[in-house]
Amino acid sequence: MTTMTEASVREFKMPDVGEGLTEAEILKWFVQPGDTVTDGQVVCEVETAKAAVELPIPYDGVVRDLHFPEGTTVDVGTSIIAVDVGGGAQPAPAAEQPAVSPPAEEPKAEGSGRQPVLVGYGVATSSTRRRPRKGPEVPVQQASTAIQTELNGHGAAPSAAAAVKERPLAKPPVRKLAKDLGVDLTTVVPTGPDGIITREDVHAAVAQPQVPQPEAPVAAAPAPAPAAVSYDTTRETRIPIKGVRKATAAAMVGSAFTAPHVTEFVTVDVTRTMKLVEELKGDKEFAGLRVNPLLLIAKALLVAIRRNPDVNASWDEAAQEIVVKHYVNLGIAAATPRGLIVPNIKDAHAKTLPQLAESLGELVSTARDGKTSPADMQNGTVTITNVGVFGVDTGTPILNPGESAILAVGAIKLQPWVHKGKVKPRQVTTLALSFDHRLVDGELGSKVLADVAAILEQPKRLITWA
Repeated sequence: MTTMTEASVREFKMPDVGEGLTEAEILKWFVQPGDTVTDGQVVCEVETAKAAVELPIPYDGVVRDLHFPEGTTVDVGTSIIAVDVGGGAQPAPAAEQPAVSPPAEEPKAEGSGRQPVLVGYGVATSSTRRRPRKGPEVPVQQASTAIQTELNGHGAAPSAAAAVKERPLAKPPVRKLAKDLGVDLTTVVPTGPDGIITREDVHAAVAQPQVPQPEAPVAAAPAPAPAAVSYDTTRETRIPIKGVRKATAAAMVGSAFTAPHVTEFVTVDVTRTMKLVEELKGDKEFAGLRVNPLLLIAKALLVAIRRNPDVNASWDEAAQEIVVKHYVNLGIAAATPRGLIVPNIKDAHAKTLPQLAESLGELVSTARDGKTSPADMQNGTVTITNVGVFGVDTGTPILNPGESAILAVGAIKLQPWVHKGKVKPRQVTTLALSFDHRLVDGELGSKVLADVAAILEQPKRLITWA
């Protein structure tokens, strides 16, 4: 990789596109060296542990270098593309690089490395140590150290251990702006009151010349030779565990061995619900919207939660508190080529039936196109998984981490059923509700499941209970 030192070259770093993510895989580059890019243009697609995301470049210029090939997993905060914003000048000779010594207290610079990227999750463990920056960025680091020293109220600079624990002062919108622009807040000089970083400070940091590392991040050592295949490739196929599937596996294992799961079942006659679905399809208020049994099942669960609000909660182990949510972010499990994802409908409790139908349609189409954003999969409170679409009667679903309940919906089938004293063919399904027994006892779980079943058996309760 070419080493670039001129001030006109900007380095775009891998941003944290989802709170707490530490790395992402580059799936596809949409530009090549020599291409002209504009502010907001998508330059690549990356896959995080939660979703595939397109990354836009935050400035105009000419692509000088792509630091990593497709298929490479890159740490958040690492530069992935260099863009010349000054008209495409050629790199200056290496001998002309300014010889500026790194800060005297090098361990402090290393200690402040990447921890702002992992807000609330701690610093990612890595054997790679960050090199001290050289060139124009040194005064910024010195200024940041001086400001932190002033804030500490002591004559000496903070220790390396203190630097790791300290978090730059900034409001949430400013943190989001810095995250979107790939700016490390520890390198930003604050100008706001009491050392708070402002939006102007972030934009100023972006406008500053950024000097890349002297060597390529991945070129420090030669790539190891591929390991010899130790299995019969005609009889086995081995697929690397990464991305969404890897994150899902870790979350499910963590949930299964953290929350004590209990699952209850109920079989219910949904003939009237199926008739209502057909009626709504012809209603002009639902014209152009997706109307199916899942819509009414979702609404039934929302009504049951309103009647039994304590089921919509989470367990805060650190604070030893039960957090009851006064909103419902309703998760809908969706199978995609990259694995199972669970995007959620924000504030689903406040939506009318047509609004809920619209949100469900958008959620499904976005998931199928692989465009679900990490934000759409965060902060869910309760989930529905529809295993019935695969012809399965029911299941014992595992809770999503941080949630207290998940409802599995089985296949709706025509079955013999006793109706008004006679055996008749009726549309029947089986529901299964799994819940965290630390939060939800048997009585509460049974009430919620019974309410959902009662609404689906007599959908007019949607009006009387809602």
